[in-house]
Amino acid sequence: MITAADIATGPNIVLSPLLVVAPTLTAWFAGPWMTAGIGVLAMAGEAVSGWRTGTLSSRNVVVEVIAIALITSLIVVLCAVRDRHARQMARVRSVAEAAQQVVMWPLPSRLGPLRLACVYLAAEEEAEIGGDLYAAARTGSAARVMIGDVRGKGLPALGEAALLLGAFREAAHQHASLSDLATSLERSMTRYLADFEPEGEAGERFVTALLVEIPDSEPLVRMTSCGHPAPLLLGPDNTVHVPRLHPGPPLGVGVTDPDNHVVDVLPFGPGDTLVLYTDGVIEARDQNGVFYPFAERAAQWTDHPPEALLHHIERDLLAHTGRHLGDDVALLAIRRAHIPHDEAEAGEDRQRYERNAEPSPEDTGTLRAPRSRFPSLLAARASAFRRSVVPGRVRRRDGQAYF
Repeated sequence: MITAADIATGPNIVLSPLLVVAPTLTAWFAGPWMTAGIGVLAMAGEAVSGWRTGTLSSRNVVVEVIAIALITSLIVVLCAVRDRHARQMARVRSVAEAAQQVVMWPLPSRLGPLRLACVYLAAEEEAEIGGDLYAAARTGSAARVMIGDVRGKGLPALGEAALLLGAFREAAHQHASLSDLATSLERSMTRYLADFEPEGEAGERFVTALLVEIPDSEPLVRMTSCGHPAPLLLGPDNTVHVPRLHPGPPLGVGVTDPDNHVVDVLPFGPGDTLVLYTDGVIEARDQNGVFYPFAERAAQWTDHPPEALLHHIERDLLAHTGRHLGDDVALLAIRRAHIPHDEAEAGEDRQRYERNAEPSPEDTGTLRAPRSRFPSLLAARASAFRRSVVPGRVRRRDGQAYF
């Protein structure tokens, strides 16, 4: 088109130098070979224009052909370098994805009577994994889940995350109580930091973690917090309960006494959803410095399945922060689908409990694990607790959330 316009306008108007635009634009969407081909066509167009105007052998046309050749060569080299960097980035991204699969195994969508979904958002660009972590394991007739947050973010925190994940997958099957499990993880972290902690950061490397145990046949959940934020408990009646836990010290600080890790017990029946998260969610801010209202926003989607729930939270969080996260974010949603327990036996246990023990007015907030020989009584106590008024709930009326 440029060549035809140059011939049509005659010798008084020279348009042929614009032919250099052709290889330049081609480099934006094509590779080096196509760019070089378009450059050759541009030089041919310059030669045809000079031949038709009778100036082919003039110094001006010769210089223009040489200039198009040089510029095309430079563009082809830059295009080749760009494609090589793109291939390198693709390989790096594939290695990062493989590392994520190895270090943090994908969680199953179902674990016994539970439905699971997870989301991981790394703060560092092009990173697939960082200092946040989660894992799950089946232990007999229960499921154990861990979510944690290494001090720091991004790839520098990957070592502690990999160590803790490996320790949890092994120790989850060896310890009967969450307190003993937390103590075992503390010992593993202490040994690791003693060997690999940088000298300038002695005593400053640790991991906050939340250990969760959900039995198949009881409507409850046991939790041990090692300095980690309490989860959200979403009820089927559009409520959000923020439990009051008894947090212990983070992992890696050298405190190995099991008594420092308290086991809190909460009711968790069919239709309930437990949302575990790291502090990258609650510390996320918008451009005005306003923190993300996590509990209030989650109250909008309590009736959604775990996958859809986390999808809405992820989109809302990224919109709140303008897609610029200050810290890694991990979210894990767990919903109980059913309780594989004999209903007749459960009814007898509930009647026996209600005849002998009524819930006291103080039974609000966090329900502590009683030392009882009859786990079914604890299930009845959890049911009574659910019917009581629990402070800290977020209820919705007419589409509005309030505390």
